Parts: sequence; C-alpha cells; structure tokens
Amino acid sequence: MEKPDAVTERADDPRPINPYLVLVSAILLPGTGHVLLGQATRGLIFLFFMLVLGWATSNYAPPQASFVGRYAGGFFIYAMSVFDAYKIARVRFETWRYRQRVRSADAADA
Repeated sequence: MEKPDAVTERADDPRPINPYLVLVSAILLPGTGHVLLGQATRGLIFLFFMLVLGWATSNYAPPQASFVGRYAGGFFIYAMSVFDAYKIARVRFETWRYRQRVRSADAADA
C-alpha cells in the first residue's frame, strides 16, 4: 500500500484569501494585510518598526530633506511590509491551487 502524498493528505482545504485583496489592504492601511492572513503579531511588529524608524530618520535627517527623505526609514519598512504580506498570501494561494489541481488529476485517474 502506498503512503499518501503530502500534497493530497489534507482533505478539502478552504480557499485562502485572494492575494490582491491582501495587497490592497496592506497598501491602504499598514499591517492589515498580515491581520487578514491571521498574523496580527507580525503586522504589529512591522507597524512598530515603521514608526520607530520613521521617527529616527526624521530626527537625523537634514532640515532641507524632502518629506520622503525625512521619513525614509518608515517608508522602507512600509514597503517591506506590503511585499511580505503579498508574498505570504500568494504562496498560500498557489499552494492551495496546486493541491486542487493534483486532487482533480487524481480523481480523474481513479
């Protein structure tokens, strides 16, 4: 008897949240993409460091720096947070989609 494949082991995986919805929510309000994914602590950590680095760069930036230059540290963490939330959502969605394809192929073979 064959051992079941790790891909087909789980029965009826629920459809994960759409990665584009996570992307839009992460862009509009920092940290919400991670909250939608069930990783609220990770979202809060990104938000905390965004505020801390934004504050730090605003204190050390020269007075003639632009708005983006003054808060560059916060904007950098914001961009990383958006990318991270989208990446996690995309990997979950593609993994789910692959499992569905494998299951349907197995059902067609049976």
